[in-house]
Amino acid sequence: MALFKKRTVGKPGEWFYCLEHKKVEEGPECPAKDRFGPYTSRQEAQRAMETAQERNLEWETDPKWHDRPNPDENAGG
Repeated sequence: MALFKKRTVGKPGEWFYCLEHKKVEEGPECPAKDRFGPYTSRQEAQRAMETAQERNLEWETDPKWHDRPNPDENAGG
């Protein structure tokens, strides 16, 4: 008896972007490690790489991300 059932068919309306094949697919055709999603529309899945790029830029330019603690804050112990 298998502990985990492999899900071969997605729910209607689930869209994914396959990183391996660089294509949009309805339902999970490729392994989870190779895809982004689920998305609610085909258009949203088509923009998956752009969305990831935009989010990475936001994180890289977030002033709080690269903060170094103030030495005076750590003195109180």
